Amino acid sequence: MSVTEIWLVRHGESTANVAAARAEAEGADVVEVDHRDADVPLSPLGEEQSRALGTELADRGVDDVPVALWVSPYRRAQQTIGLALEAGGLAEPPRRVDERLRDRELGVLDRLTRTGSANLHPDEEQRRQWLGKYYHRPAGGESWVDVMLRLRSLLADVDRIEDADRLLVAAHDAVVMLVIAVCLDLDEPALMDFAATHTVANASLTRLRRERAGGPWTLEEFSGTGHLDEDPDADVTEHEGRKDDARV
Repeated sequence: MSVTEIWLVRHGESTANVAAARAEAEGADVVEVDHRDADVPLSPLGEEQSRALGTELADRGVDDVPVALWVSPYRRAQQTIGLALEAGGLAEPPRRVDERLRDRELGVLDRLTRTGSANLHPDEEQRRQWLGKYYHRPAGGESWVDVMLRLRSLLADVDRIEDADRLLVAAHDAVVMLVIAVCLDLDEPALMDFAATHTVANASLTRLRRERAGGPWTLEEFSGTGHLDEDPDADVTEHEGRKDDARV
């Protein structure tokens, strides 16, 4: 038995997503949040999105085969998968909490809007424009390449799973995007082209598949949100997880 499918879930809308959208709309420099990034909870809408996701997972038969569950240590991801499994009436597989699934770290740009980045750290903004999103590493933070490096390490562990055919992962938009990049072997131009036209929605489902262990991965579904369209209490939201993520 080996894992031949990876189902990637982005967390539901968080209170920081809401605060960031508000700050951007108001032209503020700083996103006012009450928690450190690891402790940011879901918004009420995010909770409803997570429950709708759980119903969708159950309807799709996520547990028709043996399932492994890997989760980001961040609260919003933990809440999302917990609410989803409960709403879907699904038994929780053994939960592996892995720090390599945490959201991208922004260092000095943390909690800043695009305007705040330009106003408060103009040198960093110039470096970002020069290097591009793929390679730019904010002081104290991570580039996309840095996140991909830790995800390469994580994905090497997939072939060590012995008791599951399907891996369910609950994490963040950058993680979902960069797992795709690693699994499909996308270089910088290919990934930037893909990211320019694809957004990982809150509480969305993305699926990768391969025929056998060690075989090539294919992208079967990206950011599926039909379950949110069908639920009147769970609107689709496409908050960018990080506000430095201009299309480059």
